[in-house]
Amino acid sequence: MPTIRILTETELRSAVPLNDAAVGCVENAFRALARGGVVMPPILSMAITEHNGEVDVKTAYVPGINSFALKVSPGFFDNPKIGLPSTTGLMILFSARTGQVEALLLDNGYLTDVRTAAAGAVAARHLSRPDSRRATIFGTGMQARLQLQALTLVRPIERATIWGRDAGKAEALAAAMTGALGIAVTAETDAARAIAGADIVVTTTPATAPVVRADWLHPGQHVTAMGSDQHTKNELAPDCLRRADVYVPDRLSQTRSLGELRSAIDAGVMAADAAFPELGVIVAGKAPGRTAPDQITIADLTGTGVQDTAIATLARERAAARGAGTDFTS
Repeated sequence: MPTIRILTETELRSAVPLNDAAVGCVENAFRALARGGVVMPPILSMAITEHNGEVDVKTAYVPGINSFALKVSPGFFDNPKIGLPSTTGLMILFSARTGQVEALLLDNGYLTDVRTAAAGAVAARHLSRPDSRRATIFGTGMQARLQLQALTLVRPIERATIWGRDAGKAEALAAAMTGALGIAVTAETDAARAIAGADIVVTTTPATAPVVRADWLHPGQHVTAMGSDQHTKNELAPDCLRRADVYVPDRLSQTRSLGELRSAIDAGVMAADAAFPELGVIVAGKAPGRTAPDQITIADLTGTGVQDTAIATLARERAAARGAGTDFTS
C-alpha cells in the first residue's frame, strides 16, 4: 500500500522560510516554463460572490521534477471581520511517473504566500533598477508584509511606504515591518503620495477598481501587480499599461483573461492579440527586461501552477531532510 507523508503548516514553515532559496526555487520555475515541455492547464477558478470569496485550483507538470502538485487555494476576503485569515488551502503532491499520492501539505496557504512573494522578488530582480532603495506596498495583509520582505532579498531597500484604506491597519503594518526589517517604514492613505518617489511599487489588494493611476507613475519606476487573479479584479488603471515602456506577464494567456492585461484589453487600451515576452523568458535570458534606467516597467503576476509544483517539491525535500512529517498508509 502506498505511504503518504502528511506535513503540517508548522512543519512547512520551518522547512521553507521566505529566503534566497525560496526565491531561487521560484526563479528556476519561471526558467523551466520558458524552456518548454511544461504542462500547465488553465487555472480552475470559481468565484463565490455572495461571500466575497474565490477558489483557485492550479497545477503543472515540469520535466525533470519527479512530482507534480495540485494546489487548492480559497480566498475569502471578509474573513478578517470574523477573526479568520483571508486565505487558506493545501497542496497534494503526486508522483509524475505513477500518479500515486506522495504527500499532503496542509499549509493553510503558507506555501502559496511564500511562492507569491518570491515571484515578486523575481520580477523585481529582473525588471527594477538595481539601485532601487524605496518601495511602496499597496495593501495591509499578509502578502503586503511578505512582498516587502522579499524585496529586501533582491534590492537594497532602505525605506518603504504602506498604503491602505484603513489607516490603522497601514500604521500597524508599517510599525511591524520597521521592527522586522530594520528599515524606515511609514503608512500613507493617499495613494498618489504613497507612490511619489518610490522606485518599486507592489500592489497586493483584492481591488475590483483601479487603485493606481497612470499619471502617478514616473520614469525609472517598476510596478508589480499581484492582486488581479480573477476576471473581476483590477488594481492598475488600464492606461498604466499603455504608459509602461515594458510590460511583462507571468503567463500571457492568463493575464489576457485574469490579469491587468484583461482590463486594458476590455478598455481598448491594448490589443487582444498583443504579444509580450513572459517573465520566464526574461529570466532565461531569451528576451530583455529593463534596458534603460528611466523606463517604466510593469509585471503582471497572476500566479502559475509551475510555481506551486516547484515550492511543494522543495518543501517535501526540505521536510524529509529534517525528518518532519507523519507517514500514513492507506
